[in-house]
Amino acid sequence: MNASSGRADTRGVLCLGEAIVDLICERVLDSPANADSFRPHLGGALANVAVACRRAGAGAALLGGAGDDPWGRRMRDALRDEGVGLEWFELAAGAPTAIALVSFDRDREPGFEVYGEGIERAMVAAELHLEPAIAACDALIFGSNTLVTEAERAMTLRARELALEAGKPVLIDPNLRPTRWERLEDALELSRSLFEGAFIVRTNDAEARLLTGRDDSAAAAEELVALGARLAVVTLGADGALVRGEAVAHAPGVEVEVVSTLGAGDAFMGTLAAGLSKAGWEAARADEALPDAVAASAEACKIWGAWA
Repeated sequence: MNASSGRADTRGVLCLGEAIVDLICERVLDSPANADSFRPHLGGALANVAVACRRAGAGAALLGGAGDDPWGRRMRDALRDEGVGLEWFELAAGAPTAIALVSFDRDREPGFEVYGEGIERAMVAAELHLEPAIAACDALIFGSNTLVTEAERAMTLRARELALEAGKPVLIDPNLRPTRWERLEDALELSRSLFEGAFIVRTNDAEARLLTGRDDSAAAAEELVALGARLAVVTLGADGALVRGEAVAHAPGVEVEVVSTLGAGDAFMGTLAAGLSKAGWEAARADEALPDAVAASAEACKIWGAWA
């Protein structure tokens, strides 16, 4: 394995997670089986979050990796160009960079099929950086994609534990990908178990309802707070986003012509984290960060790929 060059911002947000290549069929389909061509875009939920955070003006570093292959090196170089800290990013020798086949239904909602062992092997390769990365950064963000396999899960849980012990904000975006789990309920149960002590839990409306069993968005957010989050943020698509907990607010949506919703939630999360970082991680000021996050999410809907 080869450590990638790039110096992380030691006053920024640590994004723990995957960097992958999205192969996107750039048209809406009645069925994924009707896809006839794919175009590559750089992606991966936490890579997307890190880019959004940097574009919003805050420091961000990625703890993770890709394969030591042409796609992994392209990813590394693109992240560096975006200003993402790569001190803790690894290119894993012998591991292919993971790919996701992405198609869109008539509502322009994406569906994913992830292929390759690159995510797990790259994350394991980056594990040696875990403690220094947590120590150097101001906050931690992770999602459920690094909870699927045993090795990734152990690393993610250890990162959460270290951040909480150090009194650093932990931000969780379940970002559920049902096709990566044998049973969706396993993902829901594990995600719920991690909300205790979280600074923010961010979900979309459908995820909030699945996680809480509530049919109302605001009630679902309040239930996420009851599960232990200081702030629960639920994104509502065209209707914007709301926050409950130590801040209570609603930011209306921004009207755009939607090309795809891929990466919209990641753009929201990265921009929200940047706003809270600038606010000194004062939970009561989450309402101030919400409008910019909604605007970034809407902007991401104008393109097929997440950011590149």
